[in-house]
Amino acid sequence: MLIDILSLFPAIAAAPLAESIIGKAQERGLITIRSHNLRDWSTDKHRTTDDTPYGGSPGMVLKCEPIFAAVEALRGKSEGGGRRAEDSAASDLPTSDFRPPPSLTLLLSPAGRPFTQAIAAELSHVPHLILLCGHYEGVDQRVIDHLIDGELSIGDYVLTNGALAAAVVCDAIARLLPGVLGHDHSAADDSHTTGLLEHPHYTRPLEFRGWRVPEILLSGHHAEIAKWRQARAQEKTARVRPDLLGEKT
Repeated sequence: MLIDILSLFPAIAAAPLAESIIGKAQERGLITIRSHNLRDWSTDKHRTTDDTPYGGSPGMVLKCEPIFAAVEALRGKSEGGGRRAEDSAASDLPTSDFRPPPSLTLLLSPAGRPFTQAIAAELSHVPHLILLCGHYEGVDQRVIDHLIDGELSIGDYVLTNGALAAAVVCDAIARLLPGVLGHDHSAADDSHTTGLLEHPHYTRPLEFRGWRVPEILLSGHHAEIAKWRQARAQEKTARVRPDLLGEKT
């Protein structure tokens, strides 16, 4: 899988993705993540990528010319626009009947669709993903209307720019790829994968400050352990995130 990150500050996304499990996955060739500077596609000597908004208002807006040039270059196109929103439902993201295209371009934006584990799983099947990082007041609307395939948000808050969000999305996707985690079934039990939060975990020592590991986990009865874990997952979800249970019913 190839993920291209397009940002004014590519090092913000590249740095965390070079560490730990995702960094090792890149070294092993399980995934390729490239961070690009949007300014490399500007055409003036000042490498301009933003301008003041028409109609007036504080802040700056990312210009459409360098964004179109960058995305088209990364897609392997030399000319022509991207998909039109009215033709490709650009405001939508993968659904249950999602069929991965060869390349998909998503804008990281607080106005986007909330990023979930289910979306991460679907995006992990896309051979080429381009993540466009928002900045300032956002991007020229023509980018949204005529170039990208959808908008994605990692939460209902505003970041300085979308590079941090891109790193989060890359991490969530990469760990679902075969061979990235130590065990191919490790991600199957993660929180949100089944709609529940993950059950409690214990390791050595058997007793710490008078608190013992639950006896069921020492029993060796795998079916009973599975039932216990399912029950604890239900209890934790009901206590911490009851909204998730509401979505399941």
